[in-house]
Amino acid sequence: MHRLLRGELFMLGGFVVAAAVTIVLVMPPSIDPAAASWTQTSSGPLTAADRDLLIKVRQAGLWEMPAGEYAQTRAEAQRVKEVGKLIMQDHMKLDLMTRQTAKKLGVALPDEPNADQQSWLAQLAAESGPAFDRDYANLLRAAHGKVFTVVAGVRAGTRNAEIRKFAEQGINFVMRHMALLESTGLVDHNQLPEPPSPSPAPPVAMAVETRRHI
Repeated sequence: MHRLLRGELFMLGGFVVAAAVTIVLVMPPSIDPAAASWTQTSSGPLTAADRDLLIKVRQAGLWEMPAGEYAQTRAEAQRVKEVGKLIMQDHMKLDLMTRQTAKKLGVALPDEPNADQQSWLAQLAAESGPAFDRDYANLLRAAHGKVFTVVAGVRAGTRNAEIRKFAEQGINFVMRHMALLESTGLVDHNQLPEPPSPSPAPPVAMAVETRRHI
């Protein structure tokens, strides 16, 4: 009787082991969704965020270059004309860098601005004089603030050497353009997004127990 019971238990254990092995072989391993979107390159892993950076910088140039051209004929203030020309020239350089980096890394780039950018261009194309000056300064300043956070975030975490170099150069262009736009005196800072709230400060241990009771 005991031998029969031991035999049955042995067979049951064998079935459990076989079932476990079958599950391991059939079920796919758990995959990190972020890692699954990475591409290996000679300069390191290329992430979805890296690719998105190149796309966003490309699209920024595709609307800011024609906007700079508009500034030469539609702006009233001389400073807006100057700023428009400088930003347009910078974006021509940055666009070349973007296309070169994208080609090295095999990233496909768009050939037109996104829907929001196209609507901003249409708005500027319909304006002239002080209305153009005001909207040019504020539309571009708001857009640069958004792309600044993208470039900074990618630079902080990218694993790719080419993207690291590109982000360093790109962030310098963005900061320069924000300062140029603000130099027109037309940027309404009250309309810009609120800075992120700071993290709560950690509690301080009562000044080391009030200096150990003095």
